[in-house]
Amino acid sequence: MSEHSNKLLSIVVPAFNESAGIQAAIRTLAEVAGALPYRFEIVVVDDGSRDETFKRAAEMADAGFPVRAVRLSRNFGKEAGLLAGLQHAKGDAAITIDADLQHPPSLIPDMVKAWEQGATIVHGVKRDRGDEPWLSTARAYVVNKLITTMGGINVQNSSDYKLLDRAAVDIISKMLPERSRFYRGLASWIGFKQVTLEFDVAERQSGASGWTLHSLIALSLTAMVTFTSAPLRIVSVLGVLTFLLGAGVGTEALLSWFRGDAVSGFTTIIITLMLIGSFIMISLGIIGEYIAKIYDEIKHRPTYVIDQVYERNT
Repeated sequence: MSEHSNKLLSIVVPAFNESAGIQAAIRTLAEVAGALPYRFEIVVVDDGSRDETFKRAAEMADAGFPVRAVRLSRNFGKEAGLLAGLQHAKGDAAITIDADLQHPPSLIPDMVKAWEQGATIVHGVKRDRGDEPWLSTARAYVVNKLITTMGGINVQNSSDYKLLDRAAVDIISKMLPERSRFYRGLASWIGFKQVTLEFDVAERQSGASGWTLHSLIALSLTAMVTFTSAPLRIVSVLGVLTFLLGAGVGTEALLSWFRGDAVSGFTTIIITLMLIGSFIMISLGIIGEYIAKIYDEIKHRPTYVIDQVYERNT
Protein backbone atom coordinates (compact mmCIF):
# COMPACT_ATOMS: atom_id res chain seq x y z
CA MET A 1 0.00 0.00 0.00
CA SER A 2 1.45 3.37 -1.04
CA GLU A 3 2.07 5.99 1.61
CA HIS A 4 0.08 8.45 -0.52
CA SER A 5 -2.94 6.25 -1.19
CA ASN A 6 -5.08 7.89 1.50
CA LYS A 7 -4.90 11.25 -0.29
CA LEU A 8 -7.45 12.34 -2.86
CA LEU A 9 -6.71 14.07 -6.14
CA SER A 10 -9.52 16.08 -7.78
CA ILE A 11 -9.54 16.72 -11.52
CA VAL A 12 -11.81 19.64 -12.43
CA VAL A 13 -13.10 19.68 -16.01
CA PRO A 14 -15.21 22.68 -17.10
CA ALA A 15 -17.18 21.71 -20.21
CA PHE A 16 -19.43 23.52 -22.67
CA ASN A 17 -21.04 21.59 -25.54
CA GLU A 18 -18.52 18.74 -25.20
CA SER A 19 -20.87 15.76 -25.46
CA ALA A 20 -18.94 14.32 -28.41
CA GLY A 21 -15.71 14.01 -26.47
CA ILE A 22 -16.42 14.19 -22.74
CA GLN A 23 -16.56 10.43 -22.23
CA ALA A 24 -13.26 9.88 -24.04
CA ALA A 25 -11.75 12.68 -21.94
CA ILE A 26 -12.97 11.04 -18.72
CA ARG A 27 -11.51 7.70 -19.77
CA THR A 28 -8.15 9.27 -20.59
CA LEU A 29 -8.03 11.22 -17.33
CA ALA A 30 -9.05 8.14 -15.34
CA GLU A 31 -6.30 6.12 -17.00
CA VAL A 32 -3.64 8.71 -16.20
CA ALA A 33 -4.87 9.37 -12.64
CA GLY A 34 -5.34 5.67 -11.98
CA ALA A 35 -1.62 5.10 -12.49
CA LEU A 36 -0.82 7.51 -9.65
CA PRO A 37 -0.61 6.43 -5.98
CA TYR A 38 -3.70 8.43 -5.06
CA ARG A 39 -7.41 8.08 -4.97
CA PHE A 40 -8.99 10.43 -7.49
CA GLU A 41 -12.24 12.03 -8.53
CA ILE A 42 -13.24 13.78 -11.74
CA VAL A 43 -15.51 16.82 -11.33
CA VAL A 44 -17.19 17.70 -14.64
CA VAL A 45 -18.90 21.10 -14.67
CA ASP A 46 -21.43 21.43 -17.47
CA ASP A 47 -21.57 25.18 -18.06
CA GLY A 48 -25.08 25.34 -19.49
CA SER A 49 -24.38 23.19 -22.54
CA ARG A 50 -27.00 22.95 -25.27
CA ASP A 51 -26.08 19.32 -25.95
CA GLU A 52 -25.95 16.20 -23.75
CA THR A 53 -22.65 16.89 -22.00
CA PHE A 54 -24.17 16.45 -18.53
CA LYS A 55 -25.94 13.22 -19.51
CA ARG A 56 -22.76 11.75 -20.97
CA ALA A 57 -20.80 12.60 -17.83
CA ALA A 58 -23.53 11.08 -15.65
CA GLU A 59 -23.39 7.90 -17.75
CA MET A 60 -19.69 7.60 -16.95
CA ALA A 61 -20.51 7.88 -13.25
CA ASP A 62 -23.07 5.09 -13.65
CA ALA A 63 -20.41 3.04 -15.45
CA GLY A 64 -18.27 3.10 -12.31
CA PHE A 65 -15.94 6.00 -12.99
CA PRO A 66 -15.38 8.34 -10.00
CA VAL A 67 -17.24 11.21 -11.66
CA ARG A 68 -19.24 14.02 -10.07
CA ALA A 69 -21.25 15.88 -12.69
CA VAL A 70 -22.34 19.44 -11.90
CA ARG A 71 -24.77 21.19 -14.23
CA LEU A 72 -25.14 24.97 -14.09
CA SER A 73 -28.54 26.48 -14.82
CA ARG A 74 -27.19 28.37 -17.84
CA ASN A 75 -23.92 29.34 -19.46
CA PHE A 76 -22.10 31.52 -16.92
CA GLY A 77 -18.70 31.36 -18.63
CA LYS A 78 -15.54 29.36 -18.07
CA GLU A 79 -14.43 31.37 -15.04
CA ALA A 80 -17.68 30.47 -13.28
CA GLY A 81 -17.27 26.84 -14.33
CA LEU A 82 -13.78 26.72 -12.87
CA LEU A 83 -15.00 28.24 -9.61
CA ALA A 84 -17.88 25.75 -9.39
CA GLY A 85 -15.48 22.88 -10.00
CA LEU A 86 -13.05 24.03 -7.32
CA GLN A 87 -15.87 24.55 -4.83
CA HIS A 88 -17.07 20.98 -5.44
CA ALA A 89 -13.59 19.43 -5.42
CA LYS A 90 -12.89 17.43 -2.26
CA GLY A 91 -9.27 16.50 -2.94
CA ASP A 92 -6.05 17.32 -1.16
CA ALA A 93 -5.09 18.88 -4.48
CA ALA A 94 -7.08 19.86 -7.56
CA ILE A 95 -6.07 19.91 -11.21
CA THR A 96 -8.00 22.13 -13.63
CA ILE A 97 -7.92 20.96 -17.23
CA ASP A 98 -9.89 21.64 -20.42
CA ALA A 99 -12.42 19.04 -21.58
CA ASP A 100 -11.06 19.03 -25.13
CA LEU A 101 -7.72 17.62 -23.86
CA GLN A 102 -5.70 20.34 -25.56
CA HIS A 103 -4.10 20.41 -22.15
CA PRO A 104 -2.21 17.07 -22.37
CA PRO A 105 -3.12 14.74 -19.47
CA SER A 106 0.36 13.22 -19.80
CA LEU A 107 1.65 16.24 -17.85
CA ILE A 108 -0.37 15.33 -14.76
CA PRO A 109 2.26 12.96 -13.25
CA ASP A 110 4.87 15.74 -13.49
CA MET A 111 2.46 18.18 -11.85
CA VAL A 112 1.83 15.76 -9.02
CA LYS A 113 5.56 15.19 -8.59
CA ALA A 114 6.13 18.95 -8.26
CA TRP A 115 3.33 19.07 -5.69
CA GLU A 116 4.91 16.21 -3.74
CA GLN A 117 8.16 18.19 -3.71
CA GLY A 118 6.48 21.12 -1.98
CA ALA A 119 4.88 23.26 -4.69
CA THR A 120 1.54 24.78 -3.69
CA ILE A 121 0.63 25.75 -7.27
CA VAL A 122 1.89 24.17 -10.49
CA HIS A 123 1.24 26.23 -13.62
CA GLY A 124 0.96 24.63 -17.02
CA VAL A 125 2.62 27.09 -19.40
CA LYS A 126 2.20 26.88 -23.16
CA ARG A 127 5.44 26.22 -25.00
CA ASP A 128 3.81 25.73 -28.39
CA ARG A 129 0.26 26.96 -29.03
CA GLY A 130 -0.33 24.38 -31.77
CA ASP A 131 -2.58 25.32 -34.68
CA GLU A 132 -4.16 28.27 -32.87
CA PRO A 133 -5.07 31.11 -35.30
CA TRP A 134 -2.43 33.83 -35.44
CA LEU A 135 -4.96 36.46 -34.38
CA SER A 136 -5.75 34.56 -31.18
CA THR A 137 -2.04 34.09 -30.51
CA ALA A 138 -1.40 37.82 -31.00
CA ARG A 139 -4.34 38.77 -28.77
CA ALA A 140 -3.19 36.43 -26.01
CA TYR A 141 0.37 37.75 -26.22
CA VAL A 142 -0.68 41.41 -26.05
CA VAL A 143 -3.15 40.97 -23.20
CA ASN A 144 -0.87 38.71 -21.15
CA LYS A 145 2.05 41.09 -21.70
CA LEU A 146 -0.01 44.08 -20.54
CA ILE A 147 -1.25 42.26 -17.43
CA THR A 148 2.24 41.00 -16.63
CA THR A 149 3.75 44.48 -17.07
CA MET A 150 1.07 46.59 -15.41
CA GLY A 151 -0.52 44.14 -13.00
CA GLY A 152 2.62 42.80 -11.37
CA ILE A 153 1.76 39.12 -11.97
CA ASN A 154 3.31 36.85 -14.56
CA VAL A 155 0.64 35.37 -16.83
CA GLN A 156 2.73 35.25 -20.01
CA ASN A 157 1.83 32.09 -21.98
CA SER A 158 -0.26 31.00 -19.00
CA SER A 159 -3.24 28.68 -19.19
CA ASP A 160 -6.03 27.31 -17.00
CA TYR A 161 -4.11 24.03 -16.75
CA LYS A 162 -2.95 24.06 -13.13
CA LEU A 163 -2.53 21.98 -10.01
CA LEU A 164 -3.54 23.65 -6.76
CA ASP A 165 -2.88 22.37 -3.28
CA ARG A 166 -5.91 22.31 -0.96
CA ALA A 167 -4.69 25.51 0.70
CA ALA A 168 -4.73 27.33 -2.65
CA VAL A 169 -8.10 25.82 -3.59
CA ASP A 170 -9.66 27.10 -0.37
CA ILE A 171 -8.23 30.58 -0.82
CA ILE A 172 -9.39 30.95 -4.43
CA SER A 173 -12.80 29.37 -3.92
CA LYS A 174 -13.69 30.74 -0.48
CA MET A 175 -11.56 33.73 0.50
CA LEU A 176 -11.64 35.71 -2.74
CA PRO A 177 -15.25 36.92 -3.06
CA GLU A 178 -15.01 38.90 -6.30
CA ARG A 179 -17.45 37.99 -9.05
CA SER A 180 -15.40 39.30 -11.96
CA ARG A 181 -12.74 36.63 -11.86
CA PHE A 182 -9.57 35.86 -13.81
CA TYR A 183 -8.46 32.43 -12.62
CA ARG A 184 -4.98 32.56 -14.13
CA GLY A 185 -4.27 35.84 -12.43
CA LEU A 186 -5.72 34.83 -9.07
CA ALA A 187 -3.65 31.65 -8.98
CA SER A 188 -0.49 33.70 -9.46
CA TRP A 189 -1.55 36.55 -7.16
CA ILE A 190 -2.08 34.48 -4.00
CA GLY A 191 1.62 33.64 -3.76
CA PHE A 192 3.06 30.53 -2.04
CA LYS A 193 5.58 28.28 -3.73
CA GLN A 194 4.81 28.14 -7.43
CA VAL A 195 6.48 26.26 -10.26
CA THR A 196 5.84 26.15 -13.99
CA LEU A 197 5.84 23.22 -16.38
CA GLU A 198 5.79 23.70 -20.15
CA PHE A 199 3.53 21.80 -22.51
CA ASP A 200 2.63 21.81 -26.17
CA VAL A 201 -1.02 22.47 -26.97
CA ALA A 202 -2.55 19.35 -28.49
CA GLU A 203 -5.20 19.18 -31.19
CA ARG A 204 -8.81 19.07 -30.12
CA GLN A 205 -10.08 15.50 -29.88
CA SER A 206 -13.56 16.46 -31.05
CA GLY A 207 -15.97 19.35 -31.46
CA ALA A 208 -15.08 23.01 -31.84
CA SER A 209 -13.89 25.70 -29.49
CA GLY A 210 -16.62 27.47 -27.54
CA TRP A 211 -14.62 30.69 -27.41
CA THR A 212 -15.97 33.57 -29.47
CA LEU A 213 -14.38 36.93 -30.19
CA HIS A 214 -16.85 38.54 -27.78
CA SER A 215 -16.01 36.14 -24.94
CA LEU A 216 -12.27 36.57 -25.52
CA ILE A 217 -12.58 40.37 -25.43
CA ALA A 218 -14.75 40.17 -22.29
CA LEU A 219 -12.19 37.96 -20.53
CA SER A 220 -9.37 40.26 -21.58
CA LEU A 221 -11.18 43.32 -20.22
CA THR A 222 -11.94 41.50 -16.97
CA ALA A 223 -8.29 40.54 -16.61
CA MET A 224 -7.12 44.09 -17.20
CA VAL A 225 -9.68 45.81 -15.00
CA THR A 226 -9.52 43.39 -12.05
CA PHE A 227 -5.75 43.19 -11.81
CA THR A 228 -4.47 46.67 -12.49
CA SER A 229 -5.60 50.27 -12.21
CA ALA A 230 -2.99 51.32 -14.76
CA PRO A 231 -5.58 52.03 -17.49
CA LEU A 232 -7.03 54.74 -15.25
CA ARG A 233 -3.68 56.47 -15.36
CA ILE A 234 -4.08 56.70 -19.11
CA VAL A 235 -6.86 59.20 -18.42
CA SER A 236 -4.38 61.43 -16.61
CA VAL A 237 -1.88 61.04 -19.42
CA LEU A 238 -4.49 62.01 -21.99
CA GLY A 239 -5.38 65.03 -19.85
CA VAL A 240 -1.75 66.17 -19.81
CA LEU A 241 -1.49 65.66 -23.58
CA THR A 242 -4.65 67.70 -24.08
CA PHE A 243 -3.24 70.50 -21.91
CA LEU A 244 0.04 70.53 -23.84
CA LEU A 245 -1.80 70.52 -27.14
CA GLY A 246 -4.00 73.40 -26.02
CA ALA A 247 -0.99 75.33 -24.71
CA GLY A 248 0.79 74.90 -28.03
CA VAL A 249 -2.17 76.05 -30.09
CA GLY A 250 -2.80 78.98 -27.72
CA THR A 251 0.85 80.07 -27.88
CA GLU A 252 0.78 80.01 -31.65
CA ALA A 253 -2.38 82.15 -31.67
CA LEU A 254 -0.90 84.74 -29.27
CA LEU A 255 2.33 85.00 -31.25
CA SER A 256 0.36 85.52 -34.45
CA TRP A 257 -1.71 88.26 -32.75
CA PHE A 258 1.39 90.06 -31.43
CA ARG A 259 2.97 90.00 -34.87
CA GLY A 260 -0.16 91.54 -36.29
CA ASP A 261 -0.91 88.51 -38.37
CA ALA A 262 -4.37 87.10 -38.76
CA VAL A 263 -4.98 84.28 -36.34
CA SER A 264 -4.59 81.26 -38.54
CA GLY A 265 -5.23 77.66 -37.91
CA PHE A 266 -8.72 76.58 -38.94
CA THR A 267 -7.29 73.15 -39.76
CA THR A 268 -5.32 73.13 -36.51
CA ILE A 269 -8.44 73.95 -34.50
CA ILE A 270 -10.44 71.17 -36.18
CA ILE A 271 -7.68 68.63 -35.54
CA THR A 272 -7.34 69.80 -31.95
CA LEU A 273 -11.07 69.45 -31.33
CA MET A 274 -11.05 65.96 -32.84
CA LEU A 275 -8.11 64.92 -30.66
CA ILE A 276 -9.69 66.36 -27.52
CA GLY A 277 -13.00 64.65 -28.34
CA SER A 278 -11.19 61.33 -28.90
CA PHE A 279 -9.30 61.68 -25.62
CA ILE A 280 -12.55 62.39 -23.78
CA MET A 281 -14.33 59.35 -25.27
CA ILE A 282 -11.37 57.07 -24.55
CA SER A 283 -11.24 58.33 -20.98
CA LEU A 284 -14.97 57.81 -20.50
CA GLY A 285 -14.65 54.29 -21.91
CA ILE A 286 -11.86 53.36 -19.50
CA ILE A 287 -13.70 54.83 -16.52
CA GLY A 288 -16.91 53.12 -17.68
CA GLU A 289 -15.26 49.69 -17.63
CA TYR A 290 -14.24 50.14 -14.00
CA ILE A 291 -17.67 51.47 -13.04
CA ALA A 292 -19.31 48.48 -14.74
CA LYS A 293 -17.17 46.06 -12.72
CA ILE A 294 -17.96 47.94 -9.51
CA TYR A 295 -21.67 47.74 -10.38
CA ASP A 296 -21.43 43.99 -10.94
CA GLU A 297 -19.66 43.51 -7.62
CA ILE A 298 -22.05 45.51 -5.44
CA LYS A 299 -25.08 43.59 -6.73
CA HIS A 300 -23.71 40.54 -4.88
CA ARG A 301 -25.29 38.08 -7.26
CA PRO A 302 -23.85 34.56 -7.17
CA THR A 303 -21.18 33.74 -9.72
CA TYR A 304 -23.21 30.75 -10.88
CA VAL A 305 -26.43 28.85 -10.15
CA ILE A 306 -26.49 25.05 -9.92
CA ASP A 307 -29.21 23.09 -11.65
CA GLN A 308 -28.16 19.56 -10.70
CA VAL A 309 -25.33 17.57 -9.17
CA TYR A 310 -25.02 13.88 -10.01
CA GLU A 311 -22.71 11.20 -8.74
CA ARG A 312 -23.08 7.47 -8.31
CA ASN A 313 -24.04 6.42 -4.79
CA THR A 314 -21.66 3.80 -3.49
